[in-house]
Amino acid sequence: MIVLGIESSCDETAAAIVNDKKEILGEALLSQEEHKAFGGVVPEIAARSHLEHIDSILEQCCQRANIKLQDIDAVAAASGPGLIGGVIVGVMTAKALSIALNKPFVAVNHLEGHALAARITNDVEFPYLLLLVSGGHCQILVVKDVDKYERLGTTIDDAAGEAYDKVAKMLGLGYPGGPAVEKMAASGDETRFSLPRPLIGSSDCNLSFSGLKTAVRKIVETYSPDGELAHADIPAHDVADICACFQYTATDCLCRKLGKAIAYFKQQYPQGKHLVVSGGVASNTYLREKLQVLAEKNGLIFAAPPIRFCTDNGVMIAWAGLERFRKGYTSPLDFKPRPRWPLDNDAPKAAGAGGVKA
Repeated sequence: MIVLGIESSCDETAAAIVNDKKEILGEALLSQEEHKAFGGVVPEIAARSHLEHIDSILEQCCQRANIKLQDIDAVAAASGPGLIGGVIVGVMTAKALSIALNKPFVAVNHLEGHALAARITNDVEFPYLLLLVSGGHCQILVVKDVDKYERLGTTIDDAAGEAYDKVAKMLGLGYPGGPAVEKMAASGDETRFSLPRPLIGSSDCNLSFSGLKTAVRKIVETYSPDGELAHADIPAHDVADICACFQYTATDCLCRKLGKAIAYFKQQYPQGKHLVVSGGVASNTYLREKLQVLAEKNGLIFAAPPIRFCTDNGVMIAWAGLERFRKGYTSPLDFKPRPRWPLDNDAPKAAGAGGVKA
């Protein structure tokens, strides 16, 4: 079984071809550079770039896989959630290929691409506990099977990756912010500043990063007499300390809430063996190290996709498409791309923003 996957939900134009032996036959990816000047992704620019480059990305992918498009069994595309202009480009391209090749079309939830990514490179069996953490999403879920998810917690405001990007912007570190903050934090003192841990005392597994981000802003403002952001006036060693304290606190928030989720997971799913992290922030090696310790402490196996498969890519969409296709899930050609598409299909286990009390 061979599946082509297309990803265009944000600022990566990507395609990949995988088979049911977990072999990546070919892949191609273009990360858009146009957004750096704006300090974040501009939806209109992203959509136009996807449209301009999608054909060449598909051509490169097929050349590297050394197969013809007629040889694939299905065409999958990230069909939401995401920036709707980009999502439309990928979905319409996949539908056109589906018609031209007379192959099934598989609409893939972008988040499911992240959720299942670890299964192509690791021996991860259902059910498993997942921390899905990226620039736009931050959720704790039980992955029971393909298309079967139970959400235990979510962010009630900013996603963790979004907070990383905004802190980086305050400090003049550029975009994308996550790698820049991690690099600076490596030489910083993570104990210098005491930062808040929003919702840390709540009994559920929900998260919040807005207050943490604001606390960093207040520190940055102290370096300017008029209270405005003036990152150019902050000494490099102070920037490193701020980054280290922010990274330490954000990671601690994630680990503490995961601790509650693990207790529930082990009780309700005793057969589950793995704690998995995925999404763009899963590229953060500091977070990975802390999660490794947390998993071992609780008798779980830690797993994560290779770093290059944590950020948006075609491989995760192709693999999720394959997992869905072999279970018989295909999509009609009138499927509508979705700017919002919740991954979980179980009712929340506690009142509030959705989460389980542990």
